[in-house]
Amino acid sequence: MDIQLKRGLLDVSVLAAIKDGESYGYKIIKDMKPYLELSESTLYTILKRLETAGMLTVRSAEHDGRLRKYYRITDSGLRRIEEFKEDWKEILSIYRFVVKEEENE
Repeated sequence: MDIQLKRGLLDVSVLAAIKDGESYGYKIIKDMKPYLELSESTLYTILKRLETAGMLTVRSAEHDGRLRKYYRITDSGLRRIEEFKEDWKEILSIYRFVVKEEENE
């Protein structure tokens, strides 16, 4: 898969994992696990990129004697999910075209 496409899909997947409320790294990985495998190092790289882009905010709070980062989606992040849904319609159309061409061979 094209690396830029995969990067975009993972970014939107992480946004979708936190769109219903604040979350933290381990919970995000756990919530995504039924759909895709994501390492901690990959997740934290994505979270940092999304924070820098203004698509999520971060706060730290103590939990069981340790500092935990909690992530919350911003309006910009919610818009990115909606843009993805629109983009996906075009991707599906292209996919149907490619499959149709293969079926006719």
